[in-house]
Amino acid sequence: MKIISAAAMPAMIFLILTVGYAKNVPVYDAFMQGAKNGLIASKNIVIPLIGLLTAVYMMRTSGLSDLLCNFLAPVTETIGFPSSALPVALLKPISGSASLAVLEDIFKTSGPDSFAGRVASVLSGSTETLFYTFAVYFGAVGIKKTRHTVPAALCANLTAFLVSTAVVTYFFGK
Repeated sequence: MKIISAAAMPAMIFLILTVGYAKNVPVYDAFMQGAKNGLIASKNIVIPLIGLLTAVYMMRTSGLSDLLCNFLAPVTETIGFPSSALPVALLKPISGSASLAVLEDIFKTSGPDSFAGRVASVLSGSTETLFYTFAVYFGAVGIKKTRHTVPAALCANLTAFLVSTAVVTYFFGK
């Protein structure tokens, strides 16, 4: 099995070159054009990503995320959502790595089999890093007007937020 996986990439390159030459495609020119297009797409993606990552860093280091969590904790506790899992709900739409760091912290403090750990896990697994995804995909193709995309995606994340507690309570209890 190891030999097959080691030979997969060279075999794929050989196959592409062979088919390209058989169809009289200028393979090197096509490769250079693809590399050029890839660099242009990278430039379009990097600019929004830098802004997004800067915003996440500023939100975490300024204490805004903690302040927001403390403000929302009484509301979330009334619907049964554990306040310790709230940072996952707030950070996941912005940054997957930041929400995973918070999830790991919940596992260390409360345990992965705790109610908060399970709710945060369900929430983390059922939501998307919306703004990161928008920055990458919309930045790559140059979409500036997102129209209904952002509100619809935020509604989906809100639904996951509300349902995660119910699902964990149904399957595991409190």
